[in-house]
Amino acid sequence: MQNFIGIIVSYVFVGLIIISSKFFEKYGEEASRKYIHIALVGWWPIAMAFFNNTICALIVPISFVIINYLSYKKDLIKTMERSKKDGLGTVYYAISLVLMVIYTFEIVKRPEFGFCGMSIMCLGDGFASVIGKKVKSYEYKIGNTKKTLAGSLTMFIISFIILTTYLINMGSPLWIVKSILTAILLTIVEALSIKGTDNITVPVIATLLISIM
Repeated sequence: MQNFIGIIVSYVFVGLIIISSKFFEKYGEEASRKYIHIALVGWWPIAMAFFNNTICALIVPISFVIINYLSYKKDLIKTMERSKKDGLGTVYYAISLVLMVIYTFEIVKRPEFGFCGMSIMCLGDGFASVIGKKVKSYEYKIGNTKKTLAGSLTMFIISFIILTTYLINMGSPLWIVKSILTAILLTIVEALSIKGTDNITVPVIATLLISIM
């Protein structure tokens, strides 16, 4: 019953985020997308609170791999979609959750590691894009994707804060060195990941790294 309730709560939570994203459309289409990207970090605590069965925990993210792909092809959820040329970012987002649930709920049985990875993706990557567009700074290109120094610095700072919080709570030795080096690596990964692939590379690499520290 607990797992069933978790599934219902998860869909209600995601549904409310998508509905409430409409309020951000007045600030531009990208604002509503980034709101969804950032706010979905709240799903992982729900998963940790309700799911003790990995299959049940996978139902929601797997369903959104399908839903997000259909939305990408048919433009079903307009507040969530970018131009087709920007890639399958929303699909990669859901796939990353599938991979992290399998790894943290089933393999290592430490779902808090997945929360760390998801937090870095949602908050670090999410706010990096927001700040990068709001603050004028040096711009550089990776392929056809524009990046900014302000965005990359935001990614580094938020990743460092999240990693530091986790490593201190875990009692990990040399936490400051690990946090700095890992935050630098994830910032580079985010910069090099084009066409929305950072939605899968950043959280998965972050989760794997935090699990071996």
